[in-house]
Amino acid sequence: MTIALNATRQEWLAARLDLLEEEKELTRRSDALAAKRQQLPRVRIDKEYRFDTEGGDASLKDLFGGRSQLLVYHFMFGPDYSVGCPSCSTIADGFNGFFVHLQNHDVAFTVVSRAPLEKLQAFKRRMDWSFPWASSAGSDFNADFSVLFTPEQQRAGGIEYNYRREPPAPEPLAGKTVGEWQSRDDEGPVGQIAAMTGTDVPTYTRDRPGVSAFELIDGAVYHSYSTYARGLDGMWGMYQWLDRAPKGRNETGVWWRHHDRYGTE
Repeated sequence: MTIALNATRQEWLAARLDLLEEEKELTRRSDALAAKRQQLPRVRIDKEYRFDTEGGDASLKDLFGGRSQLLVYHFMFGPDYSVGCPSCSTIADGFNGFFVHLQNHDVAFTVVSRAPLEKLQAFKRRMDWSFPWASSAGSDFNADFSVLFTPEQQRAGGIEYNYRREPPAPEPLAGKTVGEWQSRDDEGPVGQIAAMTGTDVPTYTRDRPGVSAFELIDGAVYHSYSTYARGLDGMWGMYQWLDRAPKGRNETGVWWRHHDRYGTE
């Protein structure tokens, strides 16, 4: 695409007004999708999930904190990770600013990961985060909401993530390096991110990111919505800004880091 340079202000304004009409249509479409999202049928949750929180042992219902709605961010931080996923971390960097507003608008907000609470709390202190973070270690919560998979599922092609079934891993996983499992060198993007968490690709990708929404109705918990993968794009605050920058996302690979690691390599 060729970008016109040395345009007049009038030429720029005409092009901008054309784009504005498309932006307005996108906004209207987004509003319509949000309404449809809210009208999805509810699924009652009768299973008893337990979480380890700063306030002690908690049920899924407890995570509502007296509110009628609950939003959960499924953060990739498995028990074998040394630190949280850097991609999830860039999303979580925006949580401090808004979660207090949600909680004062009848919407509870909690991040959930499988790592032990002590490990989550240590990383949370390092990142200077204040949002609630619960450990689902020992619970089926992650698996039931499609953000945790087993080595057997990886081998057999039994992973259904983002409402699609993934193909089986190309080779047995045991003892394989990142490069062998990816069938390419370990400098691939997934390998780079896995290395930042202190894991290999198979271990790293058994946990997945997502968002799930729940509603409390007459004392019972209902699941209303979940989204994964590119469905999380709107929650990456940095991307909303980059999409408005002159060069856009301008990406050729994994460039982001944990926010305290920029300039250290």
